[in-house]
Amino acid sequence: MDDTILIVGGGPTGLAAAHGVASVGRKAVLVDKADRLGGAPILSGYAKLVPSGEWAKDAIGRMVTRVASHPNVGVHTSTKVTALEGEAGDFRATLSNGETVAAGAVILATGFTHFDAINKPEWGFGSFPDVVTTTQVEQMVGAGKIACPSDGRTPERVAILLCVGSRDRQIGREWCSKICCTVSTNLAMEIKELSPETDVYIYYMDIRTFGLYEDKFYWTSQEEFGTKFVKARIAEVTIAPDGKRLLVKGEDTLVKRPIVIPFDLVVHAIGMDPNEDNPEIARVFGVGLEKHGFLERGEHYTSTFGSTRPGIYVGGSALAPEDIDSCIAHGLAMAMRAVGELQARSAQPA
Repeated sequence: MDDTILIVGGGPTGLAAAHGVASVGRKAVLVDKADRLGGAPILSGYAKLVPSGEWAKDAIGRMVTRVASHPNVGVHTSTKVTALEGEAGDFRATLSNGETVAAGAVILATGFTHFDAINKPEWGFGSFPDVVTTTQVEQMVGAGKIACPSDGRTPERVAILLCVGSRDRQIGREWCSKICCTVSTNLAMEIKELSPETDVYIYYMDIRTFGLYEDKFYWTSQEEFGTKFVKARIAEVTIAPDGKRLLVKGEDTLVKRPIVIPFDLVVHAIGMDPNEDNPEIARVFGVGLEKHGFLERGEHYTSTFGSTRPGIYVGGSALAPEDIDSCIAHGLAMAMRAVGELQARSAQPA
């Protein structure tokens, strides 16, 4: 039996798992297909994280540093696992860089893919340069300036459209992405901090700032930053007659009347799709997919974070949309399960 643990995915979940394994004296091998560690917060240029308010580059950067510098962790970037043979306690993984890793357990922390807003064309993304995504606005916040891509002007009025790629059966997205409402209310406050004269509107079906986020983000965004919330169904986003501004058309579902409001910048709050590589991941690792395409968990309550294959664990946003804090907790839990079960196996008589 090999007591090394193979961790696939170098975002918050995988980083937490790798540090958890290493901190109890076991060896971890961390593999990531990207050319650097950090996952979506780093690769997509997130600004301040929810709920801490700390810059992603600093918070996730610390996680990367402590893993990359730990003597018990081996890191392979720009690398995939191309084959996995064996069974729990005795796996052998083939890496795309030509190496082979012997491991007693595998942790899949393979994350998600951002919804591609081009798949909601009636809302203007891909047709008008001033229709952008929350990820693009996060990058603007990181650069310290909110601007319309078309001409660089500071927007007088911004609309954030929620549930783009979430809760939309017409395009096969029958799930809530969990964190978009909170991220969007936080983004509204960040826009106001950088541009106090800009008015920010959030168009929503329902507000789902769960738990303590309700007060810290939803109410604070309204009461202290003046964010305007409009309960609405959006029909389309088109160009205004002046050829410069955008028109958001739809129905105010509270008062049951049509609305057409001009904006300088329209932001799609994009949801969390299953990792686009999940069919390949399922094939290579011999694990199941649930009906929406996320990785399938095993039995919930006595095999927490177990996959459908013994010895392989899955958690974070590989399972379903998750916030970063939950992903970190999942990573640590998987590390402890993997270490504990390997230890139990080694204690069994031959």
